[in-house]
Amino acid sequence: MIRRILFFFAILMALVGCGDNDSFTTSTSARLSFSIDSLKMDTVFSTVGSRTYDFWVYNRNSDGVRLQSVRLAQGNQTGFRVNVDGAYLDNSLGSVVTDLEVREGDSIRVFVELTAPENGALEPQLVEDKLVFRLESGVEQQLVLQGHTWDAVEMRNVVVHQDSLIESKKPIIVYGGLKVDSAATLTIRNTTLYFHEGPGLEVYGRLLTDSVVMRGDRLDHMFDYLPYDRVSGQWGMDGGVVFRSSSTRNVLRNTEIRNAGKFGICCDSTAYTENVRRLDMDHCIVHNCKGAGVVSYNANIRLRYCQLSNTQGDCLAVYGGNADVNRCTFAQFYPFVGGRGAALRFSNILPLYGMNCDSSIVTGYDEDVVMGVVVDTLKTYNFQFSNTLLRTPYEEGVDTLLFRNVKWESPKDSIQGKKHFKLIDEDNLKYDFHLDSISPVQGWGCY
Repeated sequence: MIRRILFFFAILMALVGCGDNDSFTTSTSARLSFSIDSLKMDTVFSTVGSRTYDFWVYNRNSDGVRLQSVRLAQGNQTGFRVNVDGAYLDNSLGSVVTDLEVREGDSIRVFVELTAPENGALEPQLVEDKLVFRLESGVEQQLVLQGHTWDAVEMRNVVVHQDSLIESKKPIIVYGGLKVDSAATLTIRNTTLYFHEGPGLEVYGRLLTDSVVMRGDRLDHMFDYLPYDRVSGQWGMDGGVVFRSSSTRNVLRNTEIRNAGKFGICCDSTAYTENVRRLDMDHCIVHNCKGAGVVSYNANIRLRYCQLSNTQGDCLAVYGGNADVNRCTFAQFYPFVGGRGAALRFSNILPLYGMNCDSSIVTGYDEDVVMGVVVDTLKTYNFQFSNTLLRTPYEEGVDTLLFRNVKWESPKDSIQGKKHFKLIDEDNLKYDFHLDSISPVQGWGCY
C-alpha cells in the first residue's frame, strides 16, 4: 500500500513540476532572443568549406514557443548549411526544418557552415542570406548570415617535370605540396601560394620567384583578435621551401615566406662550389616559422635586404659553406616559447669558408642572440662583421679585423631590442620591423 502511495505521489509531483513548462503560447508578442545580432563569417575560398560557427536561440517568455519552420530565405542557392538543435535544414525541401519546440527558459543551438560556389570575380565577394524563424503565431524573426568568398586556383600533388611558369591574379591553393624535378626550372611570380596543412615546396631543380607570398591557407581566426595567418606552423610540416642537394642557382626576389613549420627555407648539404651560388635572396621576408628561418648546409648563399624574424629555431643558421649577408635584419622576437633559437648561428660543423655580415641588424629578446660555434679546430672557420648591430656580450680584446665598426647591444642600453622598431605588439602578434626614428642604427638593416 505504501509503495502505491509513493508511486502516485511521484507521478503527481512530476505532473506538477512540468506542467508550466508544457504550456505553449501563440501570442504574437512572444519573441525569441539570439546570442548574436548577425553572424559574420571569415573569408573562405570558393568551393572550400568554412569552419563551423554557432549561436544560441533563447526563449525568455513565460511559456514555451513552437517553431513552424526554420529556413534559409534563399534556399540552397548561397552555400550556407545550417543545423538547428541537431536537425539539418533539408536542401531538397528548400533548406528548411519544421516542428521545433523551445520550452520556457530553454534554448537551442544553431550551427552554420559555408561552402559557396565560384563567383567569377578576382576579389572576395559578399555572400548573404537570412535565417528565418517562423513561430506558431505566424511571427517571423530573421538573423542575417554573412560571409565573403574568394575564387582560387587549386593545385593538387603537382610535380613540375619541365620548365614552367606559375603566375595568377587569383590566389593559388596548394594541396599535397609542390615538387620541382631536377631537370626543371619553376618560375613563380606575381601571386600568392596558400599551402594547405602538410608538405611545402620541394626543389630538386631550380626555383625563380619574384613578387610572391607563400603562406598557409587558413583565412579564418583562431580567436577574434588573432587570424591564423599570425600563427606559426600552418604549413610545410617538413619545411617550407626545401632545396635538395641537386638544386642550385635559385633566386628569390621580393618573396615572403611566413608561418611555415619545421623551417622556412633549407639548403640541403652538397659538395661546396665556390663559384656557384645555390641560393640568392633579395628583398625577401621569412617570418614566424615554427622551426628555423633559413638553414644552410655547406652551401654558397647570399642575402641582401632580407628580414628574417620571429622563428622558434634560429633566424639564420649557417653550417659550413659561405654566406654573404648585406643590409639584413635578423629580429628574434618569437613569442610562443622561452627556448627560442638565436637570431644568427654559424659553425664549422662543415668547413665555413665565410660568413660575412655587413650593414645589418642582429637583435632579439635574449641577451645573446649571436652564436658562433667552433665545432672542429681543424676545419676552416672564417667570418667577419662590418657596420653591424650585434646583440651579444662585448669581450675585451676582440679582433677589430673581424668586428669592424660593430655596435655591441646590451639589454642595459636605453634603446635596444624591440625599441629599434616601429611595432612589436606581442599581444596581437603584429610586427613592423622598419626602424623607429629613435633607433641609433639608421641606414643599417633591410629597411
